[in-house]
Amino acid sequence: MSKKLLLGIAVLAALAPACSSGGASSDGFNGADTMFAQMMIPHHEQAIELADMALDPATGAGLEVLALAEAIAAAQDPEIAEMTALLESWGEPIAMDEGMDHSEMMSGMLTVEELDALAALRGADFDREWLEAMIAHHEGAIEMADDVLADGESPAVRDLAERIVAAQADEIAQMRALLG
Repeated sequence: MSKKLLLGIAVLAALAPACSSGGASSDGFNGADTMFAQMMIPHHEQAIELADMALDPATGAGLEVLALAEAIAAAQDPEIAEMTALLESWGEPIAMDEGMDHSEMMSGMLTVEELDALAALRGADFDREWLEAMIAHHEGAIEMADDVLADGESPAVRDLAERIVAAQADEIAQMRALLG
């Protein structure tokens, strides 16, 4: 496991007494499922933020980047709704901590400084850096999905994690091809 994921696990372990299901549940989910959904929501929210950045005409993003950004936003927004609904149905909090710097906890998350630097780029420079950032971001999501596939219990979470792995692996291949 990555250091960021281990830090995330430590933070969630500290918060576990406040949650209603640190262990297995009769509803077919466990702490790994809860942690995955709680962490993947802000991870997906940042991917949508990155997509929105590319879709801003000021960046001058190329057509291929624009198409990928649209696809990423279209896929991840419904997945956020799906994870939110799962957490609500389990009686679990949606957010771990609104003020938390998720870049320290989750692989692939950009810091505020990295987001600002990316937003300042234009044209081909923006495209290259955006693609590299999104590849790292997707790799982080796949790592998180692989972890819940190994440790989770919820069939709904397993299905979502498998879809995330497949879709984001395909998008990584597209982005690597664009980078040459």
